[in-house]
Amino acid sequence: MKKKQNSGSSILKKYTMVIALIAIVIFFQIKTGGSILLPQNINNLISQNAYVFVLAAGMLLCILTGGNIDLACGSVVCFVGGIGAVLMDKDINEWVAVAIMLIGGVLVGAWQGFWIAYVKVPPFIATLAGMYAFRGLSNVVLQGFAVGISNVNFINVFGGGADCYVPDFFHGENINITCLVGGIILCVAYIISVLAKRLDAKSKGYELSPAVPELAKTAIICAAVMWFFYKLANYKGIPAALIWIVLVLLVYGYITSNTTMGRYLYAVGGNEKATKLSGIDPRKVYFFAYVNMGLMSGLAGILTVARATQAQPTFGQGYEMDAIAACFIGGASAYGGEGNIFGIVIGALLMGVINMGMSIMGMEANYQKVVKGIVVLVAIIFDVLSNKKKK
Repeated sequence: MKKKQNSGSSILKKYTMVIALIAIVIFFQIKTGGSILLPQNINNLISQNAYVFVLAAGMLLCILTGGNIDLACGSVVCFVGGIGAVLMDKDINEWVAVAIMLIGGVLVGAWQGFWIAYVKVPPFIATLAGMYAFRGLSNVVLQGFAVGISNVNFINVFGGGADCYVPDFFHGENINITCLVGGIILCVAYIISVLAKRLDAKSKGYELSPAVPELAKTAIICAAVMWFFYKLANYKGIPAALIWIVLVLLVYGYITSNTTMGRYLYAVGGNEKATKLSGIDPRKVYFFAYVNMGLMSGLAGILTVARATQAQPTFGQGYEMDAIAACFIGGASAYGGEGNIFGIVIGALLMGVINMGMSIMGMEANYQKVVKGIVVLVAIIFDVLSNKKKK
């Protein structure tokens, strides 16, 4: 009986934020008279929070190394976005501009990673300095003014224009059939991956998890995915921003779960001294994490200016806090060594739902910040208490 209780409590802990997300959606669905789950609002939820998913994926790697964060990513988003807008304003090819923006983000990440990994400057201090420096450089690049973006290809590919949706190749009359097909493909791919893992585990002689709970979990996830794509299909279909989000999440999910560097990230966060004694150089792990953070800041900068169709010196303010909050709410440990991509998806969605729900209700912006702060605090307290119980 005790084992069952322990199993139940572990399941509850694992899916606490999923349950919280469902409860919050139901709450706002009632309070907004059903508005929050309208197809257009679900589309806006994804498009408006694309930067959160992208930055949180990079931030997770930093947090895994020992609860470290990057306070500069919001300023880097503005800096990189400003560079791209200025280049395109001077008729530079949009793909050249995109490449420069991504390279710029990587160089910034390498700059900060060098000080953190090899000079041992605390990440909080190094990135705090970067937050001020790159915010100032953003103003220098933009000369204090907004710079518009009129390049149609750039805007549509990265999700800013009225046509930034995957075309409906099946020409559905009242619903986007291509969007529904996309959802089915994702579900089939997920089912195949689950079966492949079970077959691989069986071939290696590992003990398999019970089939019924696994089947139930797969069915629930596929049902949620199809519901989500059905809602999108009733608006304009798959937004370009969603494609970038899915690509980033798949890549970083693979990195954290199936690569040697992914295991190193967890190892450094779990016990850096033991990791060093086992022959792994923690400096390379730190450097890798912050270079990746720079790359994601570059991509977030691209998505941000594409959606706004302009770059402004104020862009990116508070972005770093949203990314950090998404990670901690999604189960990443403030001590490092714990966290996954699924968690940051839940964290980002939860923050997005809270933001949108409060906005629809007409809640004052200052009170919205108070609510978000309380949510983050509760997530951290949960993490701290969980770690105390382990000890």
